[in-house]
Amino acid sequence: TCDTGDQQTTAVVHLKEPAATIVEMLKDVTSYEGEDAVFECRLSRETTQDAQWFLGDVPLQSNEMNEIRVQGTRHSLILRKVTLEDCGSISFKVGEHTSAA
Repeated sequence: TCDTGDQQTTAVVHLKEPAATIVEMLKDVTSYEGEDAVFECRLSRETTQDAQWFLGDVPLQSNEMNEIRVQGTRHSLILRKVTLEDCGSISFKVGEHTSAA
């Protein structure tokens, strides 16, 4: 706001968060049945954008079988004690960017 006493004008600043990109893609993982499988990728920047992990088309959430971690720009997924049913495509999506293994 600029106020000269008898006149006043006001402006508003709007900020948009720049989109994060995936700079370190997922890599294929081979595990034995009953072991953990760990997937990691790294983003160009820390972000508040929604990031989502998928097994096939199924969105994953952190629970006793899937651990999802975010440490700065590094995002990781740990599939606990994998079984043959866990075989398939793992993907990570943030904004318009996707990586798969």
